Amino acid sequence: MTVKLIINNSSMQPIYEQIVSQIKKSIMQGELQEGAMLPSVRTLAKELKVSALTVKKAYDALDAEGFVVTVHGKGSFVTLVGQELMLEEKKKEVEADLEMAIRKGKSCGMSCREITELFQIILEDQ
Repeated sequence: MTVKLIINNSSMQPIYEQIVSQIKKSIMQGELQEGAMLPSVRTLAKELKVSALTVKKAYDALDAEGFVVTVHGKGSFVTLVGQELMLEEKKKEVEADLEMAIRKGKSCGMSCREITELFQIILEDQ
């Protein structure tokens, strides 16, 4: 794995969650491709100066969510399913944001037509 993980010990977010979120982000951004092997639990624990149990918990969470597949004795590998799941998750976030924007627009008296026109203007500027 060529992605550098940064652990913030003063963060309120547990260390294993920091590891999970950074690996997910790397998968989504294409820094970690399908089939890429993650460092061994002990190697990453040593590199991050954290407990091997913390790294194992992170890898188990990534495995449970479908972002990696762990093969006993071989290691943990990025799966294509993980990238698809993450993309779907991002699409849901965009949908929720759009719904919120539409509700805000309607709450201040904008018509559906005005909201649609505004959306088109913003889309054209991108």
